[in-house]
Amino acid sequence: MQIHISNIPEGGLNLRFSKSGEWFHRSLPMGDDCGLHVQKVDVHCLVEKVLKNVSIKGRIGAEGGLECCRCLERFDFSVDIDFKYVLIPDEELDENELELTHEDMEYDHYKGDVIDLGQLVAEQIILEVPIKPLCNDSCGGLCPACGINLNREKCDHKAQQESSPFAALKNFKMKKER
Repeated sequence: MQIHISNIPEGGLNLRFSKSGEWFHRSLPMGDDCGLHVQKVDVHCLVEKVLKNVSIKGRIGAEGGLECCRCLERFDFSVDIDFKYVLIPDEELDENELELTHEDMEYDHYKGDVIDLGQLVAEQIILEVPIKPLCNDSCGGLCPACGINLNREKCDHKAQQESSPFAALKNFKMKKER
C-alpha cells in the first residue's frame, strides 16, 4: 500500500484495511518470511504530516502459523501490536551519526513523495516472530536416534543418549606442575 505524502490532508489520513497472506509475502524485501505463514493482516493507523516529517501510529493484527523449532510441527501464531513510526526525508539524514539509540528505533527515512506502508507493516510483523518458535514451552522435540515426535510417542532412545560426548574427559587427570 503506497501513500503519497502530498495527498495527506491537514487532519491526517485514517486508514483501516485487511489484506491476505499473499499481500504480506509480496511486501517483504527479498521474500524472506522467517517461516511465518500469514493468512490475514488487519491494519488500523493514522498517518499525519508535520512539516516534512510523516508520523504513522496504529495497530496491526495478523494470523498465521509457524513451525516449531523442536518438533517441526506447525502451530498457530498471531500478532496484535501497536506501532509508531516517524519518517524523516532522506535529505536530512546525517551520515556522521552511526550509533542508534532506543529512540531511533521509531524513526525511518523516506525518499521522494511515496511511502510504502506495506513494507513497514511487514517489518513490524516479522519483528514479532520469536528467534526459536516453540509450539509450547514443554515441547519434547524429536528423538535424535529414531526421529519420532516425543510429544506424541515415547521411545527408549533418550535413556541411551544420556551419555555425553565429553564423558571420556570425566576421568582425565592432569599432573600438577611444581
